[in-house]
Amino acid sequence: MALKYSSMLDLGTKIPEFELVNSLDDRLYSSTSLNNEKPTLIMLICNHCPYVIHYHEELQRLAGAIGTQIDLVAIGSNDVSNYPQDGPSEMKRLFTSLGLGFPYLFDETQNVAKTLKAECTPEFYLYDKNNTLVYRGRLDDSSPGNEIEVSGKDLRGALNSLLNGELITENQQPSVGCSIKWK
Repeated sequence: MALKYSSMLDLGTKIPEFELVNSLDDRLYSSTSLNNEKPTLIMLICNHCPYVIHYHEELQRLAGAIGTQIDLVAIGSNDVSNYPQDGPSEMKRLFTSLGLGFPYLFDETQNVAKTLKAECTPEFYLYDKNNTLVYRGRLDDSSPGNEIEVSGKDLRGALNSLLNGELITENQQPSVGCSIKWK
């Protein structure tokens, strides 16, 4: 596994326009499908990365806790020619097994990942209800093997601040994980 850190897209960046296939129902899902009255959390993830797998239970807890207050969207952008376990049918199988029902979109061209300046999986991008980036980076400081319990504290802190109308600290830490598998 090639360890990478996120490049930290500039705060204030607008949500990228996209139209991608949702692996859960094979329908097109676009950035215009997002509810403009809610914030949006975009997660760049994949199926096989140990760093993403490390966070599966926290993603389930997060979806259960705030899934009605924000739009949750996961995007898989890895090259499926060389990493078939990250393809749409496997994406659907994973989310079904985890009981996750929010969109898991397949970024076949990798254009969304490039627009987000994504470097690794997982990466988290939180946008306010005006589709402006207010948080990007890690879920928390845990990772496979470092003995720190998964809490989601960094992302949850940003989410709670946003939902409570409070300022989000600009002191945000990059995510760390497996490199995006570029074509």
